[in-house]
Amino acid sequence: MTVPNQARRSIGLRFTASACIIMGLLLLLPCIAAATELKLATWNLEWLTDRRAGDPALPTDVRPKQPEDIELLRHYAAELDADVVALQEVDGTGVAARVFPTERYSIHLSRDRVVQRTGVAVRRGIRYSVNPDVTGLDIGRQLRSGVDVTLRLEPSPLRILVVHLKTGCFDRRLGGSPRGSCGELRQQMAPLIDWINARRDEGVAFAIMGDFNRHMDGQDQFWLALRQTAPLTRATEGHASPCWGGEAFIDHIILGGPARNWLQPDTLRVLSYRELGAAWKQRLSDHCPVSVRLRLPD
Repeated sequence: MTVPNQARRSIGLRFTASACIIMGLLLLLPCIAAATELKLATWNLEWLTDRRAGDPALPTDVRPKQPEDIELLRHYAAELDADVVALQEVDGTGVAARVFPTERYSIHLSRDRVVQRTGVAVRRGIRYSVNPDVTGLDIGRQLRSGVDVTLRLEPSPLRILVVHLKTGCFDRRLGGSPRGSCGELRQQMAPLIDWINARRDEGVAFAIMGDFNRHMDGQDQFWLALRQTAPLTRATEGHASPCWGGEAFIDHIILGGPARNWLQPDTLRVLSYRELGAAWKQRLSDHCPVSVRLRLPD
């Protein structure tokens, strides 16, 4: 039987369309596979500000970052290539976007009126909603609120809290007095525990990331208090950081709820700077980016 030319063209068009659909689906497969994995990171950028030296908002011993310093940090951010980055010590979205370009990342910072704000950079294409800042962490002493966002992942969302806690009480016992660094860190435990309690009662997957200014090794008082609130997994537990020649972790990624089962084994990474020496440590940051990978449920 002879197929008319018009029919042959119709069959050809249908075949071409089907082939394009199949090829399109095949091309999408790597993207679908990649979407099942999420790279989380935390990075204290140490006085990331473009204010000039002598600005009254800056301590006298702070050296503001120069354009070439910020450009180098941008290259490290590209190398980090994380999906979500918990940010600390960031002075506004403008300077943050110079490290995390807005064509690649959406940036949200706390509403604190301080130079050292917390925040989050989320890769474009990942939907998220912003929850109210956890202002209780400020404890009324010009400290930092926590940034609270929910990643609208399918089939399970992930709630993320970004923190930058009081410095100066890395290992010592938490004092009963509200004065001093250990007393202030102890006061920050209550709003942190309240936030964990709420997530536990909701049964949601959650992560707490940031600069805890606490080592939390062994039977640490702070870590034990958090773990009594809910089952938690600290990705940095049992590890030391190679940052600037080696040190105990104070930047942590803590997972709770279903997210504990999402953590990919042996994916903890620290992106150390190739530049060495005290001068570079001041120019870049005294903290290195810390990251892990999660395998999301199907």
